[in-house]
Amino acid sequence: MKFPCRLDKFLSHLTELPRTKVKAGIKRRYVTVNGELVNKFDYSVTQDDLVTWQGKPLQYLGKRYFMLNKPAGYVCANSDEMHATVFDLLDEPNLKDFHVAGRLDIDTTGLVLITNDGDWSHQITSPKKQKFKTYLVETQEPITEEALEQLRAGVQLHNEKQATLPAIAQKLESYCLRLSICEGKYHQVKRMLAAVGNKVVELHREKIADIELDDTLASGEYRPLTEHEISIINAK
Repeated sequence: MKFPCRLDKFLSHLTELPRTKVKAGIKRRYVTVNGELVNKFDYSVTQDDLVTWQGKPLQYLGKRYFMLNKPAGYVCANSDEMHATVFDLLDEPNLKDFHVAGRLDIDTTGLVLITNDGDWSHQITSPKKQKFKTYLVETQEPITEEALEQLRAGVQLHNEKQATLPAIAQKLESYCLRLSICEGKYHQVKRMLAAVGNKVVELHREKIADIELDDTLASGEYRPLTEHEISIINAK
């Protein structure tokens, strides 16, 4: 939201009511700005103004950033008719303008970043920004050195014109590797493993750039990002 802002837009954003209901409320004298009744829809408000709706103070909270430990079974969408979404796990006001910065599949677990700052999330999702996402991958077949070399060089995915960008691949155990990629193609890790003749059994995201999943967060828990974590994404 940009300031100064029309009163009806400000109220609709913070109350999550349709603009028509907000305008009706303004007419009914539900609204004060800095202690004065206001009945003009286009009245200009700033972040510093004290606005109340039916006596309840409304505060614009600005840009916000959260880290979630995503469980399996949740989709990374604002709403879904068939499945629970990651937003069902957040107990926060005014989430309608938030989005996931780098989605995970429904059965993939681990680090999810959620924000209302589009410029910040673009730093994560754009391959040009080289913000690597790191996954712990369990596979169906043993991991071969040949497969690791292919992943590091880039592999050709089905129905894609170009090979993937080079990945960072480290074998941890016979059936487990750590894989870092800077792209976000549809089901990319699963498709990359399929391209080298293997199959993903379990997938867990540990890290985005240098933001690591907080090991104190249980599955389904979240917390705000620290100022340092936010600055990591903005760093060149």
